[in-house]
Amino acid sequence: MANPVEIQKQSLLKNAKIYDGSGASSFVGDVLICGDRIVKVAEHISVGADCEVVDLGGLSLAPGFIDAHSHNDWFALRKDAGKYFYPFIKQGITTFVSGNCGLSATGFSDDTPHREKIGGGLFFFRDCVEPMGSVRDFLTALDGKMPCNLAVLAGHCTARASASGSTSQNLSPTEEKEMLDTLEEALQQGAAGISLGLMYDPGLYARTEELKKVAKLCEKYDRPLTVHPRASSAVSMSYPELLGRSHLLRAVDELAEVVRGTKTKLHYSHAIFVGRRSFRDKEPFLKIVEELRAQGIDMMFDIYNETLGVSVITVILPAWYQAMSPEERKKPLTRVKLSVLVWASSLLLGFGFKDIEIAYIGEGYEKYEGKTVHQIAKEEGLSDLNAYLMLCEKSNFKGRVNMGPYTTPEIIHEFEKDPRCLYMTDAWVEDQGIQNPAVYDCFPKFLRDSLLGLGDSMENTIHRMTGATAQRFSLPERGLIRPGYFADLTVFNEEEIKNATPDQARSFGIRKVWINGTPVFDGQRIDTSATSTAGRSVFVHNKTGK
Repeated sequence: MANPVEIQKQSLLKNAKIYDGSGASSFVGDVLICGDRIVKVAEHISVGADCEVVDLGGLSLAPGFIDAHSHNDWFALRKDAGKYFYPFIKQGITTFVSGNCGLSATGFSDDTPHREKIGGGLFFFRDCVEPMGSVRDFLTALDGKMPCNLAVLAGHCTARASASGSTSQNLSPTEEKEMLDTLEEALQQGAAGISLGLMYDPGLYARTEELKKVAKLCEKYDRPLTVHPRASSAVSMSYPELLGRSHLLRAVDELAEVVRGTKTKLHYSHAIFVGRRSFRDKEPFLKIVEELRAQGIDMMFDIYNETLGVSVITVILPAWYQAMSPEERKKPLTRVKLSVLVWASSLLLGFGFKDIEIAYIGEGYEKYEGKTVHQIAKEEGLSDLNAYLMLCEKSNFKGRVNMGPYTTPEIIHEFEKDPRCLYMTDAWVEDQGIQNPAVYDCFPKFLRDSLLGLGDSMENTIHRMTGATAQRFSLPERGLIRPGYFADLTVFNEEEIKNATPDQARSFGIRKVWINGTPVFDGQRIDTSATSTAGRSVFVHNKTGK
């Protein structure tokens, strides 16, 4: 009987400028693929006549890019999943670390009575295959049935909602045990870590002692704890005191308290500084990172190459207001209290309703899309706050906004050079409304910054979006161009990327993409037939034997 490896299709990619994903210097050479694996990497490889040869003519070749912070687990469940992944493939992305911000699409009890609470008001089980609470079932069912590779984090919000729904109270001992058992089971079944979303329901109600127990699980299984912090700005609605220590730094202080005394791999999601008055928190933030690492806490962070961000419309509403009934919200005293708080916050933050652009409210409200809350207020003859609350109500408090500034180009360029920083998009394709620009060209912009001398070297840039991310999340046999590794590969043209004009709602400079040895993009066209089965589920193996 023939060896199965011998009858698998072989492809030789020759004459490439190879960045192997390790951070080592690039070199010119060839890569031989057999089936879904890389079998040889050398300066020159000879092959037989039956081997497909792709001459790259000096173009650059890297491991397929890994998006370190994604929510595409929700879209992998869609019955027509392809369209939600195609723009990312055109960026050269082949693998996603999903389930971030506490909002995973799996990691819950299948018989929970609170399924409608899962998703934090941002994501929903809509037009999808049957949701699967078990991480093992989720990854097994999607393996080979989605466009890209997918690892998943177990969401704290998801497990908490599964156990208790939405509650601002401390969990009962029974509810807390159910939540922790659900999270631990997810880690045992191959989840890449646990994510916290301390700005989303119900994670925003979690107290420090609860979070410490979650961090202990990550330490036990040697998996990262990724965190959407309670505040990403100098002033927020998460803390009652508007003066004193920056809310962003208080939120980082909370994380330091959560992981103190452990060996937790703490991963700070989207290192942003929302509002112009928050930019000064960059240096204190980096100082805390250094202090925690000196204490043995393996703290890292990630960034996208955008100065704005996308979130649910309620993201700036205080937790106490969101927890109220509709009747309580309408009380005059409540409105006065909210007005004073919002006014003071805006003044202290350097961020206001002129900076909040409506991406989507709902069908029939398309006239609001692309306009700021301030513009809409003028058109409707309302105050900015009343216009904002009107939009919240019209969207059933589930609308979507684009907000900025979240950072500056200068901060992005500094962080691009930081070895503790990974790259991501934090973007997903929406069915209606305005898209997050990171959907289109976020990763090519990282490459462009390197080529223009604004970011890090190309070797380090590629390392952060490939090998370093795979190492951080223990993704087996991905992230490097190395024999035995999966053949996830991205080809790009450095001159095209250097000379491109970004932010045109399309990618640039990416010439070819392979996912698990399957060619899926030729620079012009996505092979929709190939992508339907190209992606694999990424199970993270236990290191503890538990």
